[in-house]
Amino acid sequence: MQADLNIILPEILIAVYAMLALVFAVYTGKDKLAGTLTYVTAAVFLVIAAFIGLNDGGAQSAFGGMFQDDAFARFAKVTILLSAAVVLVMGMGFLERRNMMKFEYPILIALSVVGMMFMVSAGDLMALYMGLELQSLALYVIAAMRRDSVRSTEAGLKYFVLGALSSGLLLYGSSLVYGYAGTTLFTGIIAAAGEGLAPVGLLFGLVFVIAGLAFKVSAVPFHMWTPDVYEGSPTPVTAFFATAPKVAAMALFARVLHDAFGGVSADWSQVLAVLSVLSMFLGAIAAIGQTNIKRLMAYSSIAHMGYAMIGLAAGTALGVEAMLTYMAIYVTMNIGTFAFILSMERDGQPVTDISSLNLYSKVEPGKALALLILMFSLAGVPPMLGFFAKLGVWRAGVEAGLFWLVVASAVASAIGAFYYLRIVYYMYFGEETEQGLDEVRAPVLWVLLVGSAAIMLVGVVNLFGVDSAAATAALALVN
Repeated sequence: MQADLNIILPEILIAVYAMLALVFAVYTGKDKLAGTLTYVTAAVFLVIAAFIGLNDGGAQSAFGGMFQDDAFARFAKVTILLSAAVVLVMGMGFLERRNMMKFEYPILIALSVVGMMFMVSAGDLMALYMGLELQSLALYVIAAMRRDSVRSTEAGLKYFVLGALSSGLLLYGSSLVYGYAGTTLFTGIIAAAGEGLAPVGLLFGLVFVIAGLAFKVSAVPFHMWTPDVYEGSPTPVTAFFATAPKVAAMALFARVLHDAFGGVSADWSQVLAVLSVLSMFLGAIAAIGQTNIKRLMAYSSIAHMGYAMIGLAAGTALGVEAMLTYMAIYVTMNIGTFAFILSMERDGQPVTDISSLNLYSKVEPGKALALLILMFSLAGVPPMLGFFAKLGVWRAGVEAGLFWLVVASAVASAIGAFYYLRIVYYMYFGEETEQGLDEVRAPVLWVLLVGSAAIMLVGVVNLFGVDSAAATAALALVN
């Protein structure tokens, strides 16, 4: 038992911190210390991320295999913790200016992060579901945290109702898998599935599990909640939705498919390929008509999850490595983009209309240039890092024989470039407007925007060894 507790120590520390912070906030004036609590929570995330990143204890399991601690889980956890810490600090100014800085916000983020950490370490269907629900329940609440806003309430309700549907699909699939495998442990499931000779009932269970997980990554046709939730949630919450939960969901996807169904990869590879191509094209085409930048980023996330799923569909260690690298780069691009969106204000009120960026380069040339780099990277224009992220998943797809999927993704990428370049067009060649955006002096947002753009331009991701860490993580999962 002591060894098991040592393995899950990071999760225990964050969970205990969240509960202590809740008690402390209640007895010390609630929202008065919300800002301080946010900084402390971000610091806790950074310390735990350093602890996990420096721990090279090899592969370990706890509680009879229900919890897995390996290089794959550690890579995903560090990415989740770092992005959550950055987004927490990034959104503070926005929330404080609108009197939305509540003490529950950082605590709910902390609890959702604990759920994500359990998700990526799941070695059992029950542990998977526990982590998934802990994450989801906290996210439902923060989506609707702006109680005086109809759109925020609507976002939280839609997310909750559709999230309940996805949980039902996942549980039904899990029950089918348990019925045919006789166990919920991934090690038992992969033994029952065999090498390409899985019972039909087990494959039906797999399809339902994939459907439940596809909802969490906003893959088509389970994407319908994403645009409304992105638009209705407060912008800092939207920034969180677009980063850490995406990493956790994609990592969980990889964990379930390779640890529990690795022997029947030919079966689930076809399903993922279809989800991937549908997501890429719907995300690329539906975003063209968007005028709200938050809805545009929602469709952008749907398309990007489609690209990342090419790596999963490959069913190889190279594919998992490409997916992990893609997600790390995607999170960095989103942090920079949402740092800019958070600074979009007019007369002190948030603005999300894309047309408000007309000739923005004349007002803020530095920020406009940084956003241009990020848009080019999101579009996959070389030599930005976003291009090499796509190149990685394309290479994995080609080596796995998924030529048609790679060609389709290249076409979707070309279509999707339109709406990214349209933002650049507005900033540099748009029409003169009487009212432009305010000059928001927020050093944190400026640093994150420029820093993210610099990473996309010079590829600092390689400097920190993200690519080699992703390769090690992939080999730990696919062996």
